[in-house]
Amino acid sequence: MTGRGRNLYVIIYVHTYLISLKTSQMTTATLTTTKWDIDPTHSELQFKVKHLVISTVTGTFKIFEGTALTEGEDWSTAKIDFTTNTASVDTRQEQRDEHLRSADFFDAAKYPAIRFSSTHVEKIDTVKFKVSGDLTIKDVTKTVQLDIELGGQADDFYGNTKAGFEISGKIKRKEFGLTWDGVTEAGSIVVGDEIKILANVQLIKQK
Repeated sequence: MTGRGRNLYVIIYVHTYLISLKTSQMTTATLTTTKWDIDPTHSELQFKVKHLVISTVTGTFKIFEGTALTEGEDWSTAKIDFTTNTASVDTRQEQRDEHLRSADFFDAAKYPAIRFSSTHVEKIDTVKFKVSGDLTIKDVTKTVQLDIELGGQADDFYGNTKAGFEISGKIKRKEFGLTWDGVTEAGSIVVGDEIKILANVQLIKQK
């Protein structure tokens, strides 16, 4: 190979290497994982169930935690893990709450947590997503789908980046082993089977 040929070869090699390096750096930047933690002081988890078929009882869980992992800040790539403490259930009526903690329902002494782990995120538009995942209540795990709407992102007074979401979904309690039934003397069902899940969640971007 002549000197001119060798020089041309070196130039082509260096050029190709630089392109490869730049592509690799861009790919690495794109795949940077961002961790988000739930801010429990600005989040709430509710459930709603029919009582006597004619009215709705609303309950909350006071203790919960969760994380989301995203590629950059792309929510369509989110991997979500969430846990709530079953003993923290609160329907504003202590006798009813104790019944919910008992083996008739959550059996909080034996099963202290309800868990959700996402398996797929479908982006509907810029703010709406459908999230599928495994929900575990007691010793039963089933796939459920939740509707999630992004309220936006903002920085707080302390320089933390936060993202807010509204979450909704429905499950059948009996499919998860919550099979207790009560019927009044008049034949009315005390507790409905369909449970509506409603949550307002604020996430903090971890630095």
